[in-house]
Amino acid sequence: MESQVRGGTRWKRFAVVMVPSVAATAAIGVALAQGALAASFSVSGQSFKVTADRLDGTGFSQYGAIDSGYTLDGQKTAHPVAVSGFKSASIQNMCQSVVTPDIPLIGSVSLTLKAGGNGTPVQADNLYIDVANLDADATFRGLDIGVAVKDASKGPGMAKGEQANPFGFAQQADSVTLKNVKQTAWATTAGTFKLSGLKMSLSTGVKECY
Repeated sequence: MESQVRGGTRWKRFAVVMVPSVAATAAIGVALAQGALAASFSVSGQSFKVTADRLDGTGFSQYGAIDSGYTLDGQKTAHPVAVSGFKSASIQNMCQSVVTPDIPLIGSVSLTLKAGGNGTPVQADNLYIDVANLDADATFRGLDIGVAVKDASKGPGMAKGEQANPFGFAQQADSVTLKNVKQTAWATTAGTFKLSGLKMSLSTGVKECY
């Protein structure tokens, strides 16, 4: 998940949420929707919210790490996170939102992405999510608790550049199902991310997924 130093962008900072909105162009949006590009995003100094009706993942691992980056005014910052890794994931009715406050002459601006509805889920491979808070109904299969991060073999492995102790505590599972997902995250990376029925919107004011 490349959780090393992130951020540093200024005006375009609010355009970096869960995948294609980085450039906000039709070409990149279409390429990501077709799974043609790897997806890596974070929001400079900000967390973002994600909801989903259901996430089915295989090859799961989770461990503690530190995300570092910069606030919107250029101050260095760090956040403890739980990194959730999946070799593959299928996500139904996904919504992601980030709010950038205090933009001159505008105020707050909300960016929202929705995908994976109408019976065609979002598909991701080698997915990492740096989670600050998670609320869901979870079912784990083949769960191992208390393995070292370096020995967690069921998931996609420790993310490249991750600021984590390889000898620290981790858990892993053959597969996991999360229902009624509400989470706050600081960053996400996926080897591929295919977004069916992608819809992106920008609006003034605070409009979040939950």
